[in-house]
Amino acid sequence: MNEAIAFRAELYADYLNFERGLSPLTVSAYGRELEKFIVFATERGRPDPASVGGDDVRDYVFHLSDLGLAPTSVRRAQSALRTYFGFLLEEGALPSDPTEGLQSPRVARSLPDVLDAAEVSALLEASRLDSSVHWRDRAILEFLYATGVRVSELVGLRLTNLDVDEGLCTVFGKGSRERMVPLGRPACVALSRYLREVRPALEKGKGGGCVFLNQRGRPLSRAAVWKIVKDAARFAGIERKVSPHVLRHTFATHLLEGGADLVAVQELLGHADISTTQIYTHLDRKYLRDMHQRYHPRS
Repeated sequence: MNEAIAFRAELYADYLNFERGLSPLTVSAYGRELEKFIVFATERGRPDPASVGGDDVRDYVFHLSDLGLAPTSVRRAQSALRTYFGFLLEEGALPSDPTEGLQSPRVARSLPDVLDAAEVSALLEASRLDSSVHWRDRAILEFLYATGVRVSELVGLRLTNLDVDEGLCTVFGKGSRERMVPLGRPACVALSRYLREVRPALEKGKGGGCVFLNQRGRPLSRAAVWKIVKDAARFAGIERKVSPHVLRHTFATHLLEGGADLVAVQELLGHADISTTQIYTHLDRKYLRDMHQRYHPRS
């Protein structure tokens, strides 16, 4: 109890509650992180925050790692401590911040889930032929796999951005960044059928020039696209989770497996930083290892 008073734990909780306006769950979590640090610090002979140095904080992070905590848990503890010592600096209780320069552990990025070629073929053939919007749904599936666009980019696509005759479309991504993406023949065929046979019946003057419309004539929502993909996966007998983002991952992975240049894939995906695209090189290496183990006689 005396330690909590010395470390101003209650004042810190009030700061999180009333000045930062954090949720009760976050305040509680940060409070628990501070309690654990107080125990560690007092055991090292640090009776108050003014006696805590940068070495103490770094050793505490190493201590958490030695306990086997996941990098995400360690980062959460660091975030709580940075907020805590930042609060003390604002209060004038400390001359300097012992967390300054503290390095966060790297969190391994998980490899994206992708479909294999057979699953993609089954998915693209899965939109229901007896549906009045069959060619719309088929065009959406083909377009997602052919271009790797984000679902937000698909629903925002306008007729003026689409050149089916040339097999190209202009996509506006994050930060309104513009990029040109090829469509490929199957996507062009499906789009042509949709634009010729389905979209005119959907158009009721409410579409705002968007390519993909719902049955009320309004631009298709992101949730509707998710449902189209989900229903197609179920109809195709694909048991694992499939989403528009899985098709984006699949697009990038299949390009790299086919020998595409990483910079070209970055441009097609609309990534501002190539480091974002590089996660697919890890997936590609996994694919190569799998192929080696499967086919090499001495793997």
